[in-house]
Amino acid sequence: MKDITVIVPVHNVTGNFNEWFEKAIKSIKEQKSIPGKILLVHCVCPGVKERLETFDYGDLNYEIIENPGAPDFASQVNYGVSQTETKWFSVLEFDDEYSNIWFKNVEEYINSYPEVGLFLPLVVETSEKGEFLGFTNEAVWAMNFSEKLGHLDNSVLLNFQNFQTSGMVMDKETYEEIGGIKPNIVLSFVYEFLLRATYNDVKVMTVPKVGYRHTNMREDSLFWTYKNSEKHRLEPEVAKFWIDAAKKEYFFKNDRQITYTEGHKVV
Repeated sequence: MKDITVIVPVHNVTGNFNEWFEKAIKSIKEQKSIPGKILLVHCVCPGVKERLETFDYGDLNYEIIENPGAPDFASQVNYGVSQTETKWFSVLEFDDEYSNIWFKNVEEYINSYPEVGLFLPLVVETSEKGEFLGFTNEAVWAMNFSEKLGHLDNSVLLNFQNFQTSGMVMDKETYEEIGGIKPNIVLSFVYEFLLRATYNDVKVMTVPKVGYRHTNMREDSLFWTYKNSEKHRLEPEVAKFWIDAAKKEYFFKNDRQITYTEGHKVV
């Protein structure tokens, strides 16, 4: 699939980075339909670019670029999209993997459903040790779940939040038109993005074949930190705040300043 760019955001190279990253890149190399371009987007952080330059990318058409802005995941993805020259793009987290038929399947679905602007993979969720935890995005294929079988719509999202955009394939122009991912929406940024996409009439479809393996709750990840850190432990009222914030903000394409406060203390 030549008309697609894979964006791999990298904000640190700690822990088991080498092992995870090698598997992620291997999953691109082994595709039945190889993407046209790989953009490795790294933050302005010591040693990250140098580490990325040590890996073997084989025959992949890749480029290592520095995001001059904030190092958070959303900002790195947004910058990567701004540097993308193909019609479509996908996002691969550095500790995740594509199934080797993902882009071949997407190419077929793009040809069959030209009205769709965002394709989601059926995601296998695993622990950091590779233990199977469950599936994500498959609910849209349940009878009477959504208005149109296989598609995600705004009314469904207002009641269900468990959807994953990692591995998604999206039209670049549409992504930029609706405003991209909002860095100021902490924790629920994926949910807010999907709410905004469907509100703006973007057709979202899940390809009914396993396309992506996602490492859930990797140590040192944002979600792991909020679950396990005493300093940043995610209390129920904080989680509710960010879900509610997503439901209030998806009407706006611009990224407004949103913070959770407890009394006069910013958490």
